[in-house]
Amino acid sequence: MTPFGEKMRAMRRDKGVTQKEMAQALGVSPAYLSALERGHRGVPSWTFLQKVLGYFNIIWDDAEELRRIAEQSRPRVVIDTSGLSPAATHLANLLATDIALLDEDDIAALIGRIRTVGRRSKRFD
Repeated sequence: MTPFGEKMRAMRRDKGVTQKEMAQALGVSPAYLSALERGHRGVPSWTFLQKVLGYFNIIWDDAEELRRIAEQSRPRVVIDTSGLSPAATHLANLLATDIALLDEDDIAALIGRIRTVGRRSKRFD
């Protein structure tokens, strides 16, 4: 499941609607909606994201947050380490091969560490 799929499923359940009802309202198939929620589809299009924002009546900061979540929901990621250090390539390959071995606490700790480093370099929000 992707962060966007998880968020969309939670919003749909909070609203008390089925995938079929939501899919009909958004003009997509229930299979597409299911694939998005399960992380079998990549980043949704801007048009689809706008439909979701309207469907849930999401505005301003919450809309921006959902857009950010959608952008970070690529189930298949390619990391280009050309021009970086051998250690950076090693890290990327470790993540690619061993990410399934990490539990949620390990993942949260790594995300926190990367965000801390990113804030110091002012590359992340």
